[in-house]
Amino acid sequence: MSNRLARESSPYLQQHADNPVDWYPWGSEALTLAQEEDRPILLSIGYSACHWCHVMERESFADPEVARIMNEGFVNVKVDREERPDVDAIYMRAVQSLTGRGGWPLTVFLTPDGRPFYGGTYFPPQPRHGMPSFRQLLAATRNAWEERRNEVEKAAGQITRVLEESARVQGPAQGPGQSRSEGRSQESDPVDPGVPSQAAETLLSQLDTRHGGFGNAPKFPQPAVLDFLLAHHAATGGSEALNAAMVTLEAMARGGIRDHLGGGFHRYSVDARWLVPHFEKMLYDNALLASTYLRAFQVTGEPAMETVVRETLDYLLEDMRSPDGAFYAARDADSEGEEGTFYLWDVAEVEDVLDPEDARLFLRAYGLSHEGNFEGRNILHLPQELDTVAMEEGMAREALDASLARSRGRLLEIRAQRIPPRRDSKILAGWNGLTLRALAEAGAVLEDGERYLTAAREGMAYLLEALRPQGRLLHQLPGQEGREILAFLDDVTAVGLACLALHEATLEGRWLEEAVTLAQEVEDWFRDDDTGLLFDTPSDGEALVVRPREVMDNAVPSGNSMAAELFLWTGRILGREEQVQAAQELAMPHTEALTRMPTGFGRLLKVAQALTLPPLEVALFGDGEALDGLLTAAHQPFLPQRVISGVANGEEAPFATPLLESRGTVDGEAAAWVCSGFTCQAPVTTPQALAQTLTQTLAQEARPQAPDQGSGPGPDEAPGPR
Repeated sequence: MSNRLARESSPYLQQHADNPVDWYPWGSEALTLAQEEDRPILLSIGYSACHWCHVMERESFADPEVARIMNEGFVNVKVDREERPDVDAIYMRAVQSLTGRGGWPLTVFLTPDGRPFYGGTYFPPQPRHGMPSFRQLLAATRNAWEERRNEVEKAAGQITRVLEESARVQGPAQGPGQSRSEGRSQESDPVDPGVPSQAAETLLSQLDTRHGGFGNAPKFPQPAVLDFLLAHHAATGGSEALNAAMVTLEAMARGGIRDHLGGGFHRYSVDARWLVPHFEKMLYDNALLASTYLRAFQVTGEPAMETVVRETLDYLLEDMRSPDGAFYAARDADSEGEEGTFYLWDVAEVEDVLDPEDARLFLRAYGLSHEGNFEGRNILHLPQELDTVAMEEGMAREALDASLARSRGRLLEIRAQRIPPRRDSKILAGWNGLTLRALAEAGAVLEDGERYLTAAREGMAYLLEALRPQGRLLHQLPGQEGREILAFLDDVTAVGLACLALHEATLEGRWLEEAVTLAQEVEDWFRDDDTGLLFDTPSDGEALVVRPREVMDNAVPSGNSMAAELFLWTGRILGREEQVQAAQELAMPHTEALTRMPTGFGRLLKVAQALTLPPLEVALFGDGEALDGLLTAAHQPFLPQRVISGVANGEEAPFATPLLESRGTVDGEAAAWVCSGFTCQAPVTTPQALAQTLTQTLAQEARPQAPDQGSGPGPDEAPGPR
């Protein structure tokens, strides 16, 4: 018999609908019951693509005896962390404060009023590796609740005070007791140009120079950090930052973390070599990595970087796109009851379906062996550079590429006949924003990128209509009827940034208008008037034990860091200094942390880097192929301080801005105007002239030369031994 979760829209919650556990979704019904019966709450948080979440379900939640213990002693609440990131953020921080680590599944015990008093991540069915069994944990917790209530209440009070303190971050311009309006009577200090350089030095000190990445296994891609290193190189010319980013990007592209047949990336690598991944595929990882590889292509011109961008975006368009043009959340790690089954190969399988010579080359190039590299089977990866393989085989690289392409196509056909991992069909506003931004940027940079741009336009048009039924952005589709979730800070900011990317790629005014509207929504609903900083939840959202605020990046950039980028970008396009000042105020309180823990602040570091540079503004006017050529030239280089705006096809600009004022076409021809440091160059009318003007303008600026640049992966899913 199904439990209450059968009525939920979340695919993850529905996965637990047939458990014998008397699960409740998060909400007033469960909290009221806990208070009426004075029972502790067992809160379990996970997500549909989480391997260890499935393991714990099979081992414990599907066990009738374990379920009986849970049902008798606790009010049991299941949460999809992607559906309720606010709930997840609070209780993840609580567990991290208790244990020094976090991950999913997250297991937390709460008092009836929602205060956490104990927790952890995965617990096995039998004691092992120093961990108690889940049954032992349940018995001990229930005993503490009944026999040592004072100790439980004391622990709950202490942990809650830690949570409250973490949400009280001092703003940039005021001291204790001083309001934001009092504190902003003067502008905050500018970002010290030394901050990005110091952060880069720290990153370099922690770089794995052999395999790329920062710290030891497990390794997470950390695209925001790599973005910062590329931006730091673009700003300073320092080669070490570029080398650090490239060694990591190249290693990931060769590793098993990348799906070499279908495109895209798995969640993270459990080893230092990027070989063995957790096999789930998350929308946000692929969106962020596509953007980072695009930056690397802009900086280096390396065809291999462009190939990764195209294959990653093509994967999203093929496998993760809904019929309406939005994007689904994830693909599971497991299929047929085992992790990675869909992606693994035996030598015999390959030899059975490929031409013998193609098979021999494929087995060598992708590192397949009879022994295997993962539980007796093979994860595809590139242990050698393909140039080296071609040379040692005595064949032209083009011939090798042709053979491998044939083999990949055939094996992809074979793989399509397997049972695929489950797909989480939620449409999440923030993750879609990251994806649509990547598509818009790629469409503007890549040759023949119009299909990416078209997908970005279509997806954004659908998203803004479907997720704003009452004028306010919502967090997800489908929503639970009567319990729709208002957008969180990272939703609003990610969608706003995608709108700005669409405006820069197309010059269409509607996207700039939408971005400005979303920036205002940040001010209206997320601003903390006491500190000037931002909360992660809107002021009219559900009241939780604390109102969460996160400034560090995790799997995705933090809402605060994306808000800083949104304010800076809109401020520079519109010529509104107060918006630039707002971005600065979000960066300034954290400058010490930026240099000490840079892997936690990749996106904010990129904003800080841009704040230390004079704005580089490009205004474009015209229509047709002539304008398209100028747009392409404007987007080709990666310039972290650059903004692009303009008017296409004779449309009226949505805002009167200093950048567009008194400028337009030249003698009826499409024209580009380049301004830096409040000085504008003469307009140009050809892509070649625009490229030359950008180069000359940058050469005239004083580029701060600084020592080059690292940190370890932040907390993420790594709950137990594999």
